[in-house]
Formats: sequence, C-alpha cells, structure tokens
Amino acid sequence: MSLHDSGMKTRRKVLGEAHVARAEASKTSFDAPFQELIIEAAWGRVWSRDQLTLRERSMLTIALLAALGHDEELAMHTRATLETGATRDDIRETLMQVAIYAGVPAANRAFKIVKDVLSAIDAEKGAA
Repeated sequence: MSLHDSGMKTRRKVLGEAHVARAEASKTSFDAPFQELIIEAAWGRVWSRDQLTLRERSMLTIALLAALGHDEELAMHTRATLETGATRDDIRETLMQVAIYAGVPAANRAFKIVKDVLSAIDAEKGAA
C-alpha cells in the first residue's frame, strides 16, 4: 500500500470520514502539496506505524498541541482522540502531564478548550 493510501486510511480512522471529506473538498491547487505532505508524512509514515496504538498517539498529540498552544488543532484532535479508544479520563490525565512538564498556563488553556469541545459533543448527542 502506498504512503498516500495508508495515510488516508489512518486519517479517516482517526479524524472521521466527514472531516477528511471536508478537508479534501476544500483543497486547492495552492495547498494541495501541503495536504499531500500531511497525508504521507504525518498519517502515512507516523500515525500508521504499529509501535504505538492510535489511542496512545492521540494522547501524545493532545499533550503536544496543548504544550505548543495550537488551539484549533487541539480542539480537532480532542474529538478524534475519543474515537481512538481514549476516554475523557485519559484526556484529563494527559493534560495533567502538560501542567507539570509544559506549565500550568498551557494546561489551563487546554482544559478550557477540551471542556468546550466535550460540552459541544454532549450537546450534539443530546440533540440526536
């Protein structure tokens, strides 16, 4: 299987078909090379490896995004993390690690973002 194919398969598994379909639909000739880089390098070369589970990779991703202050990606990956077998408790514990190793302000911001995402998920489930 090509890096592109394995990357797309893993990307769909983690982020969901709807997210990937939106990303693909919004792709232009300007950002197509960047999207291909993400698909092949991030999803095909790293996320598709067998050494860590998708759950473990998701929790690592949450920690890194929180530590680096990448709020939009943190929100997106919070949703994805729940689809990889991680629980809300796992996410909380990951953010506790962020507080110790990346600082309380980074964790404080991340907790706010994650709480907002979880509230939105709960509201969506209640509306369904």
